[in-house]
Amino acid sequence: MSGDLTSTYLIDLSRRLPAGIIEEIADGLAQACEDHLARGLSERDAAAAAIAEFGDASQLAAEFTRHSPGRRTARIMLGSGPVLGACWGAALIATRAWLWPVPVAARLAYGSALLLVIAALASAAASRHSYRLTRLAAAGGIGLGVLDLTMIAVVLLAAPLVTWLLAIAITASLTRTGLAARLVPRVLAR
Repeated sequence: MSGDLTSTYLIDLSRRLPAGIIEEIADGLAQACEDHLARGLSERDAAAAAIAEFGDASQLAAEFTRHSPGRRTARIMLGSGPVLGACWGAALIATRAWLWPVPVAARLAYGSALLLVIAALASAAASRHSYRLTRLAAAGGIGLGVLDLTMIAVVLLAAPLVTWLLAIAITASLTRTGLAARLVPRVLAR
């Protein structure tokens, strides 16, 4: 009978959270049930008390979502955007990048990809109730890394001269790419 209550609770959570987290919650819930049984409660009452300790399934899932690695990663990546945008903007204007031999289609594709990455990161950062949505931070982090490396490659191939402003922008992009490489595996691990 206690298994029915806890199973229903865990099934409800499994619709909202990854399997690894559900396993941890199941272990804690089983331990809480055992503690209540040891205090003399019936199986059903022990299960109900344990579930009450853990709280409402939707609230518990929302807490895990709010503290998810994906949400944190997305916010860090989005926070780096204005700084890197300013670095690249200043560098590209100073070097008159509009004169570089880069096809318009490539420029438009880059801009479109950047907008998609920003949308994925914004969705992950703003998610309050969907843990799965926070995993978009992995795609966003990988996307930013690819875009940063693409920009660096274009600069090294097309710029007539690598100026100090370009060197700063390149360094900033490499730093963000390294940060993304460190954070993305954490998002995928949960």
